[in-house]
Amino acid sequence: MEPIQWEIKKFSELTAIQLYELLRLRVDVFVVEQTCPYPELDGKDILTHTLHLAARISGGMAAYLRILAPGVSYPGVSLGRVVTAREFRGRGLSHGLIEKAVELIRVNWPGLPIQIGAQEYLRAFYESHGFKVTSEIYIEDGIPHIDMVRNRA
Repeated sequence: MEPIQWEIKKFSELTAIQLYELLRLRVDVFVVEQTCPYPELDGKDILTHTLHLAARISGGMAAYLRILAPGVSYPGVSLGRVVTAREFRGRGLSHGLIEKAVELIRVNWPGLPIQIGAQEYLRAFYESHGFKVTSEIYIEDGIPHIDMVRNRA
């Protein structure tokens, strides 16, 4: 696989093109591919402490997630909008993305738990990164989800 270029930015540091790319990737996968109309623009991207983590390969956005400060979505730190472009799936990129996010959380919010609302079919993926299920399956935007926590970054 070609080298990965990691970008970590706050909303105010994103260029218009970078913002377009991350929103397009999220919409292409979550809204179009998963046929799930949901409120993509939820106001959390622009918060001061939100971090946007992107993986670029050959200049194109290959994967992305956002990290939300404690108290935004959960009492602990959370990550979400975890997405990999279709053409980059199956290469282990998502594992690198989560590992990079955990390290960023360790630096910015040391010792705090990481809480997520994950699509249920990704349970084993997140468990492989130390997350444990903390809820029953529930439906969010028509897709089965589970809450999960990793006790320390």
